[in-house]
Amino acid sequence: MKVLYEDNHLIAVTKTSSEIVQGDKTGDEPLSESIKAYLKIKYNKPGDVFLGVTHRLDRPVSGVVLFARTSKALTRLNELFRTREVKKVYWAIVKNTPAQTEARLVHHIVRNEKQNKSFAYDKPVKDSKEAALSYRLIAHSDRYNLLEIQLETGRHHQIRCQLAKIGCPIKGDLKYGFDRSNPNGGISLHARRIEFIHPVTKETLTIVAPVPEDDPLWKTMEKLAGE
Repeated sequence: MKVLYEDNHLIAVTKTSSEIVQGDKTGDEPLSESIKAYLKIKYNKPGDVFLGVTHRLDRPVSGVVLFARTSKALTRLNELFRTREVKKVYWAIVKNTPAQTEARLVHHIVRNEKQNKSFAYDKPVKDSKEAALSYRLIAHSDRYNLLEIQLETGRHHQIRCQLAKIGCPIKGDLKYGFDRSNPNGGISLHARRIEFIHPVTKETLTIVAPVPEDDPLWKTMEKLAGE
């Protein structure tokens, strides 16, 4: 766990592609519990440590995750996420080059809970929800392309689903059509940064997560992107 930002109200950390944000049926220790243990030791806190989950990343996705350290901050952050005042930027490595170097994608997504998969349609269908994102091609190598994505809505598997719909499944994402898995079991989707107004101090915060260290391709693409 790498702490990216911490104050009395918030803590932001980097999640690896093998970690879960909150507890689930696997029984694996979630990131939220690891952070509670870290805070308890660091501040010598007696009893339970408060930590509020403000958003989640799919297990195979890496990148920045933001938590609230007080109930007041949690309430305010939840409202910022609800009103889409938190700017979420992702990086995705894909094999196929998109038809346009930058575009806004709008689809209508249906979630299949039994398959734990979402399906994108060009027009509204039964039980669908509108999903929107913008992407731009920011780097490419001989075999892969790096897309920067700004998420507008927060649908289930949205980025994975929408990129697959335009013929650009994310590297390692077998569920959405990539031909082979990544060695670490994750997918090449990274929550690169979040930008928002601090719920208490009101300053503008931009928190950037370094690319995964266990995959040399990420370092290569980052360098090609000039960051």
